[in-house]
Amino acid sequence: MSTGPGPVSETLGADELLDRLDTLADLLVDTVAGGASVGFLYPLDRTAALAWWRAQAGAVRAGELAVRICRDGERVLGTVAVAYADKPNARHRAEIRKLMVHRDARGRGLGRALLADAETAAAEAGITLLLLDTETDSPAETLYRSAGWTVLGVVPGHAEDPGGTLRPTTFFYKGLGAVLSTAAGTGTGSCSAR
Repeated sequence: MSTGPGPVSETLGADELLDRLDTLADLLVDTVAGGASVGFLYPLDRTAALAWWRAQAGAVRAGELAVRICRDGERVLGTVAVAYADKPNARHRAEIRKLMVHRDARGRGLGRALLADAETAAAEAGITLLLLDTETDSPAETLYRSAGWTVLGVVPGHAEDPGGTLRPTTFFYKGLGAVLSTAAGTGTGSCSAR
């Protein structure tokens, strides 16, 4: 960790995402190695992680995906994405995707801060309903419950964990309402716990 002012959060444009491919791939590989169910199996090849992140740049450029990071210097400690719906009747909703925090940066509130930033940025973009899913009984599920998300339901055997075992998935939603926090959003700020 740097001795500077501490971790900084920011939303990446497509070019910034491409500039940070190496450290984003490191984060994804570490997240999967740590057992988090984020759509990949262990071991995740670094080349595959680089390719996955590279593929996200088009969606960011098109405004379909907003990627927010928490970084310390040039190193990405965590990330979260907001995927906007592509149907005309769904412009009010979005999905939280790929909330990840590097294993050596966990326990400092970075995941909670990134989630709050994503919620605020979505509300500022006119989103009133957020959705997400996560592995049942995971630390992520505990975070979402404590952050005021409502359980929609559990689907047994929905996805494989990184080890290849079918696990249940808990689906959540959260209404954003009209109140926006000025402490977070789409600019650059601190990603320390609130």
